[in-house]
Amino acid sequence: MKIAQRIETIPPYLFAEIDKKKEEAIKRGVDIINLGIGDPDQPTPSHIIEKLRESVKDPKTHNYPPYQGTAEFRQAVTLWYKNRFGIDLDPDKEVMALIGSKEGIAHIFLAFIDPGDFSLIPDPGYPVYKTGTLFANGFPYIMPLLEENNFLPDLEEIDEEIAKRAKLMFINYPNNPTAAVANKDFFEKVVKFAKKYDILVCHDFAYSEMTFNGYKANSFLEVDGAKEVGIEFHSLSKTYNMTGWRLGFAVGNKEAISALSIVKSNIDSGVFKAIQKAGIEALTGPQDNIEKMNQIYTQRRDIVIKGLNKLGWNIKPTKATFYIWIPTLNKMSSIEFANLLLEKTGIIVTPGIGYGDYGEGYVRIALTVEKERLEEAVERLEKADITRK
Repeated sequence: MKIAQRIETIPPYLFAEIDKKKEEAIKRGVDIINLGIGDPDQPTPSHIIEKLRESVKDPKTHNYPPYQGTAEFRQAVTLWYKNRFGIDLDPDKEVMALIGSKEGIAHIFLAFIDPGDFSLIPDPGYPVYKTGTLFANGFPYIMPLLEENNFLPDLEEIDEEIAKRAKLMFINYPNNPTAAVANKDFFEKVVKFAKKYDILVCHDFAYSEMTFNGYKANSFLEVDGAKEVGIEFHSLSKTYNMTGWRLGFAVGNKEAISALSIVKSNIDSGVFKAIQKAGIEALTGPQDNIEKMNQIYTQRRDIVIKGLNKLGWNIKPTKATFYIWIPTLNKMSSIEFANLLLEKTGIIVTPGIGYGDYGEGYVRIALTVEKERLEEAVERLEKADITRK
């Protein structure tokens, strides 16, 4: 049996490796504080759960759904985008339901990348940007996200010959893993660049609503001309604590949405209608849980950043996401530092190298445990003398 060459080029999925190490530590009796994976620890709001319960009982939800999503779900997305960002969308041509945004992100490469084409991807970045390119037999071209540039790619540093051969560019703000944010000025530069080189911009917008201290994230599509060159991927996972439900959507350029629909209609059969009905309830029902969650994450963020700064780090308060991106100790590799934390403190963090070469020297902390456990994590670091002083 010989597997496809494309499989041999794919590195082990980072979070699967973290799960393996976690299980090994648990077997040794270690009390694990898992700050590794960005999975909300709070439940899905009850009104969304009740809508699912009601919808599952309706036989009309039990057949195949439309490939692009039900008309009612797409209309709900359209209304949500209008209310939140002031953006007008055509629900029939510019909106598509996804089985979680990860699925759509992976499939967009099959719609646009031919063998030998380039995609422009951020590093550090969500691993699917690179693996999606490799699955399509394309070449990922790295856009470094450097701390001195506020973790924004320097578009002027992209090789012009590569830009001419590139089909896609991925950006992601608020950003995973760095928690960086972008403003409209940056998005305007991206639109200008994309028009110059005829590139489709894909904005991963999964953390749009996870913002703090009055900051509100801008949609890429708010910028003039953005819809001509780009689409935006969104997920209900983080906004509504619905990670396991697998529901998201893509919006924007109608040609790109159409191309994505061809891939999806040949690979999957859409999202269960009852889950789409629950998604409609999420998008159009009470939104107060978003602010409640943001207050929780703000409190958790402050505990961790205050604790780290006391131990010698110099971390500024993040404006968005439930991640904190911190440098390792004494120029240790990210894997060495993550292993040190696990062995000395029972704390799991995500090595930055898992997000690309430019993630080396950092680890990502996810604020997805109760504040008491975060306080305990800081105490464990102090007791183990893990400091930058």
